[in-house]
Amino acid sequence: MESGFFKTGEQRAELVEDLFATIAHRYDLINDLQSGGLHRLWKRRLVTLALQRRPEMALDVCCGTGDVALRLAAEGVQVVGCDFSGPMLSVAARRSREGRDDDRLTWVRADALNLPVASASVDVVTISYGLRNLASFEGGLAELWRVLKPGGRLLVLDFGKPPARLWRALYYAYLRAIVPIFGRLFFGNSATHAYIYDSLVAYPAQTGVDRWLREHGAVSPRTELLLGGMMTINVAEKPRA
Repeated sequence: MESGFFKTGEQRAELVEDLFATIAHRYDLINDLQSGGLHRLWKRRLVTLALQRRPEMALDVCCGTGDVALRLAAEGVQVVGCDFSGPMLSVAARRSREGRDDDRLTWVRADALNLPVASASVDVVTISYGLRNLASFEGGLAELWRVLKPGGRLLVLDFGKPPARLWRALYYAYLRAIVPIFGRLFFGNSATHAYIYDSLVAYPAQTGVDRWLREHGAVSPRTELLLGGMMTINVAEKPRA
């Protein structure tokens, strides 16, 4: 289904940019409400996995309001956080100025499909709730893979498609019937959060990401299912050869 802020084709990027400009000032609040605060645990798990190889330089793509980038910087990692939404980056920059790790953070406005980052230059690449929003998830993965050093790790956190049919049906019902209420209550437009279900239906989710990684020679790709696959983390290493 294509409606509201979700369209395929040439309009995709423009509508997604409009969406995040609309919700940026309450993005963190709505995440807490619709996930019951669990999104913080999932991002913490992503960061734990990212830190396993003790990276010196990380790139957090589609960084949003900076949750993951800020956590990585707090662990001593130099981080570049990039997003194509100016309002979201403004929130991230304000949060970093309020903390103690601002010297480890750089914020860049950039398109995830055309990153202003040298090839093979970063130790770890993270992307949270961003790959699903790109006009081409394959193009996004190719760009993330390009900037990653050989031996570096890519981690993708996003909404998943639970393998269990009943659990998936209940999850989809929640996304269709309940989550849009947050958009109506806080932004006067249910389409801001109906977008989540619409975009997930069109997204190949964890299996599509895993397939792409395997086709491109990723080392030991694996998928962590969170809440039975409602959320997922794809993890893979770029070959050294």
